[in-house]
Amino acid sequence: MTTGDRRSTVVHSKEQTLAWLKTVTGELATATLKRLDDTLPWYGDMPPGRRSAVGLVAQAGITSFIHWFDDPTSTPWIAADVFGAAPRELLRSVSLTQTLQLIKVTVEVVEERVKGRDETLREAILLYSREIAFAAADVYARAAEARGLWDARLEALVVDSILSGEYDDELPSRIAALGWHGHGEVSVLVGTAPGMLDVDMLRRTARHLDADVLIGVQGSRLVLVIGRAHPTPPDGETTAESTLVPFMDIATALEPGFGDGHLVLGHEVPSLVDASKSAKAALAGFAVARSWRNAPRPAFADDLLPERALAGDALARSTLINRIYRPLQAHSTELLATLWCYLDNGRSLEATARELFVHPNTVRYRLKRVSEVIGWDATGARESLILQAALILGSIAEPDAAPRRRRR
Repeated sequence: MTTGDRRSTVVHSKEQTLAWLKTVTGELATATLKRLDDTLPWYGDMPPGRRSAVGLVAQAGITSFIHWFDDPTSTPWIAADVFGAAPRELLRSVSLTQTLQLIKVTVEVVEERVKGRDETLREAILLYSREIAFAAADVYARAAEARGLWDARLEALVVDSILSGEYDDELPSRIAALGWHGHGEVSVLVGTAPGMLDVDMLRRTARHLDADVLIGVQGSRLVLVIGRAHPTPPDGETTAESTLVPFMDIATALEPGFGDGHLVLGHEVPSLVDASKSAKAALAGFAVARSWRNAPRPAFADDLLPERALAGDALARSTLINRIYRPLQAHSTELLATLWCYLDNGRSLEATARELFVHPNTVRYRLKRVSEVIGWDATGARESLILQAALILGSIAEPDAAPRRRRR
């Protein structure tokens, strides 16, 4: 047989195969749907409308294979031919894994039906199944990329709303759309954005510590809104409470994801609605953190209250007055006077005792009571600076108060 005769035979065989395939298209589609119903539980649990859409995809795949078998150069159109019949919401309800299962079942049905026929047809089915699998992956990858870009823009919008404190009725729905799993307390962490931001690493680290994060980049700053993934248990359940990871420990674990420079953690607030207060404190602390030599990384925004107050932060001034000066004044003027005298005398117990005409142990006891009342220890160098700033601002806030007199 000559070469021309063999080519004529091959062409004739392909035309016969194409004609046969067109006659069994409906049979293959019906067999595929039955196999899907028998082997894939998720297909049987679908609503009728979505099952019909999946059936259209399977039938479009068989029809597209016939066209491709006739003209293999049509490969670039596979995704449009097959997935164009599916409604947009089908991509949201059917995962990539389920789509690949659908392709596998369809290919198995076609292979069984064409078994024993031309070997070229079997090879074509294997090649086409590979192309359709890659096309499906490409469709889902593009959808995921578009969804990821939208989520990133939405997340940036939510973080901007939190930083500015400008909430509206749509904020809760936006947060829910981002898949926020935080419950209860929230804290805001502010630092320098790295050259290459690894968002996935930050999220994995937070999930490992039973927390969730909202991430926003503002110029050279990286802002993280941190929320615990589990609500705080009711009072009395000390065992459950002990499992909650402190926000400072979470911030320390997230620290490698930030760039060089200072890192400041805002104070803890009850809920995401109040996160703007923690954000303002963290931003104000970050702005003045360079004035604290050897500042820890991360540092509490409340440890930078003196620097923030000197920089004109009204929140820092009110915090110093309302959390230190006024509680001491309301509790005992004796404790307030002892603290002031102790700080004025360079934190010397003996000098304070001489000025107050008391024993040094009495001074120690009063300073211990001061720490119990306000939570700051006057014997520490950094905390004494915070207390000194609180006393100065508190006295300025009461201009009508009688001037202090040194006892001699």
